[in-house]
Amino acid sequence: MKPKLSLIIPVYNVSAFIKKTLQAITKWHETINYSAEIILVNDGSPDNSKQIIESFLEQSNAAIKFVSYSKNRGKGYAVKQGMLQATGAFRVFTDADIPYGFEIIERILHYLDFKEFDVCIGNRRSIHAKYYTSVSFARKLSSYVFTGFVSRFVVTGINDTQCGIKGFTEAVANEIFPKLAVSGFGFDIEILYLSYKKEFDIKRIPVTFVGNENSTISLLKDSILMLKDVMLIPFRYHFTKNYR
Repeated sequence: MKPKLSLIIPVYNVSAFIKKTLQAITKWHETINYSAEIILVNDGSPDNSKQIIESFLEQSNAAIKFVSYSKNRGKGYAVKQGMLQATGAFRVFTDADIPYGFEIIERILHYLDFKEFDVCIGNRRSIHAKYYTSVSFARKLSSYVFTGFVSRFVVTGINDTQCGIKGFTEAVANEIFPKLAVSGFGFDIEILYLSYKKEFDIKRIPVTFVGNENSTISLLKDSILMLKDVMLIPFRYHFTKNYR
């Protein structure tokens, strides 16, 4: 029987906390009253993340699918691989430290299912958003600058494109994710750009950040790559067949 939810979690160099995450996922999965599949995608982690996950799964009865490949391809690529294997009526992806908790997944399902939105995304800029973990000034500044640029030139009307939790109906996920070309962190913008072009109904909801500040993002290197990827999105849409 088709699960109600597919939860996709990309992992990269998460050996410091992934066991805690797996324990939390297992506990949460035992408490929900609907069917769900969890898909972990190891994006070529050079640390021992893969070994820790495999060891945990061998010793537990957790209903977790594990996808792994040796070459690091980027977060966008990892999420895409998870989405392509997903079978749920609704598809959600979040980060490996579950930075926004599990309660927000229920809220996303509510808006996708009962409110019939096509896409539901977290919004860290909402006046109702909360942070229980400090975030460095450098990350805040780079986020504001990048989002300001994107909202001005690529995706208007969204003041937080990079929040690491987003949900989709099955139909929308099947429409968008096979077409994604951005493998890095700019894939969130590609998703939103295509969602607007397809005139999907998007719901933004405030998040409560309870994760850690550990990040695999290099502010200088990845910001440059993201800008390059983002600027190519409109070009691909208007002048190539990538998104057709």
